[in-house]
Amino acid sequence: MFDISSKKRIVLKLGTSTLTHKTGKLNIRRMKNLIQILADLHNSGREIIIVSSGAVGMGIGKLNLTSKPTDTPTKQAVAAVGQCELMHTYDNMFEKYNVTVAQILLTKHILSNGLSNVQNTLQRLLEMGVIPIVNENDTVAIDELELKIGENDSLAAMVANIADADLLIIMSDIDGLYSSDPHKNPDAKVIPVVERIDENIVEMAGGAGSALGTGGMATKISAAKMVTDAGIDMIIMNGKDPEKLYDLFDNKEVGTVFLAKNYSDKS
Repeated sequence: MFDISSKKRIVLKLGTSTLTHKTGKLNIRRMKNLIQILADLHNSGREIIIVSSGAVGMGIGKLNLTSKPTDTPTKQAVAAVGQCELMHTYDNMFEKYNVTVAQILLTKHILSNGLSNVQNTLQRLLEMGVIPIVNENDTVAIDELELKIGENDSLAAMVANIADADLLIIMSDIDGLYSSDPHKNPDAKVIPVVERIDENIVEMAGGAGSALGTGGMATKISAAKMVTDAGIDMIIMNGKDPEKLYDLFDNKEVGTVFLAKNYSDKS
């Protein structure tokens, strides 16, 4: 039986839509609530790693831009401004609860050539009671910025594998995986549990992300396959109500659970 309350090492991916308003500026009320809950979960003994989107979105807000830039140099400049603002916010908010955070910026090159160094750093930070906050280094890595492939969903899955996590939670602007497109079908329902990611599940995924974000459901299904193949469970849930995290760890039904192969193979 799937028991989320037993999960200790958690990777939490926070999407841009969870952290910011549609203007790109910080959703202060939601983020304060989220940080308080994460600090509480951390105090309960769980090891938390955050994979955070939002650098470009917050850079847009900080620079008072009216829309997302289209050229790569401007995107990188906006990401540089936004990343500074993002970490400053995390540091200030977590400090109120005596929780220390650390920044880790990754690129595909680092993940390909310095994997053991990343593993060692994450492990030591967790041993020291620190919450690592991971993002792709958008100021120098252009894969996400140019290709718009929702890299932070994939990055979160990679980090979960590298850290040997027990669970990956992706918080976004959707309630979970729907049986069909809820924008077209009012009778579409959230699928509570996915035991295997087959062709039917892949076909259910699709569509672009929000205007400020880059990922859609397809990138989340890809991330789910990556982690479940490695024996890690994953959950997609809506980030608009951080209090739902408490429900989740009380084993209440929230979002869509993708069971790791070690569960589904036994069914």
